[in-house]
Amino acid sequence: MSEKDYYEVLGIQRNATKEEIKNAYRKLALQYHPDRNKSAGAEEKFKEISEAYAVLSDDEKRRTYDLYGRAGIGDKYTPEDIFRGVDFEDIFRDLGFGFSSIFEQFFGRRGWGWGAPQRGYDLQYDLEIDLEEAASGLEREITIPRVQDCRTCGGSGAKPGTGLKECPTCQGTGQIRQRQSVGPGFFTVTQITTCDRCGGKGRIVEVPCTECRGAGHVRRSRRISVKIPPGVDSNSTLRLKGEGDTGPGGVPPGDLYVTVHVRPHPIFKRRGEDITCDVPVSFTRAALGSKVTAPSLDGKIELRIPPGTQPGTLFKIKGRGMPRMNGTRRGDEYVRVNVKVPTRLSRRQRELLTELEKENEKAD
Repeated sequence: MSEKDYYEVLGIQRNATKEEIKNAYRKLALQYHPDRNKSAGAEEKFKEISEAYAVLSDDEKRRTYDLYGRAGIGDKYTPEDIFRGVDFEDIFRDLGFGFSSIFEQFFGRRGWGWGAPQRGYDLQYDLEIDLEEAASGLEREITIPRVQDCRTCGGSGAKPGTGLKECPTCQGTGQIRQRQSVGPGFFTVTQITTCDRCGGKGRIVEVPCTECRGAGHVRRSRRISVKIPPGVDSNSTLRLKGEGDTGPGGVPPGDLYVTVHVRPHPIFKRRGEDITCDVPVSFTRAALGSKVTAPSLDGKIELRIPPGTQPGTLFKIKGRGMPRMNGTRRGDEYVRVNVKVPTRLSRRQRELLTELEKENEKAD
C-alpha cells in the first residue's frame, strides 16, 4: 500500500468534505487511469490514489486513519477490506472507464485481492461459559461445520482418473476482453471481465467428482480445541487463524472468531476485574460486630465486620476478584452487608427488643 499521506496523495486538506474527496479523486482518476495514460508510473499512481480514496471516502476507515495512520489501517483491514463497499463504479461510469476490468487487472491478478479471494471465508462461533470458568480459564472442544477440500478429488472438482481441460470460452486465460471506443476520437477502453464459464480459473471440469459434484469442496463438521484465557469477559473475541472455511483454488483458509459470552452469576456481579456480592447479617451482629462467612471465587472466606456496621456497607477483599487477561494481577471483591430484619419474633425476643428500645429512648 502507499507510504504517503492519503490527504497529500489526493491533494486535499484534512478537513475536506466527502464531495471534495470525490471530486479530487475523479480529477486524478481521469489523469492517471491506465486505459488513458500509458506513461511509466501511471499504474502505480492510479493504485495510490484509489487506495487513498477508498480509505478517506469511508467514515469508519477515515476515523481509523486519522487516529492511527496507515499502521491502524493495516492492522484493522486486509487489502481486500480496504476497497470493499467503496463506490468506484459510479465514478468510472461518468468518466467512461470500465470498472471491473481495471480492478481485476490491478487488485486481483497482481495480488491486491480484488478479483479473486485471497483466502477462505471467516467463521463466527458463540461460546457460553460460567463466571468461574472465566476466572480460571479453560480449554473447550467445539464442533464447527466448515467448508473443506473434497477428499475424493483433492479439491480439483474432477472425478478421480480424469482431469481439467482448458476453458473454450476464454482459452485458458480466465478473462474476457472487450474493446470499445469512448467519445469521438477520444480513446479506446479495454474492458476485462472474469470468464463466467470457468469463474476466472481458465480450466473447467470435464467429468465432475461424484462426492462434491464438481465444486471441489464439501461442508463437514470438525472438532476444534479452544483455549480461553483467565479473566476473559463477555463479548471478548478470540481469533483462531486458519480454522475458517477452506478457500477455492488452493488459497489459504479463513479464520475462526470465537466470541465468549459469560453467563450471569447467581451470587456475583462483575465490573471489569472486580466482583461484588451481598451477605445477609442479622441486625444484632451488625450492631455488636461479628465474623461472617462470605463467598468468593476461591471458596468461602471469613470476614470480620466492626460494631455498628450500617446496612449497605461495602467491605473490600483485596485480590479476590477476576484475573487480568494476560497478566498476574487480580481485581478485588466487594462484600455488601445486608442487615436482616426478622419478620417473626418469639415472646422473649419481643421482650428484649422492647427493652432495647426503651434504653435507646433514654439515651436519646
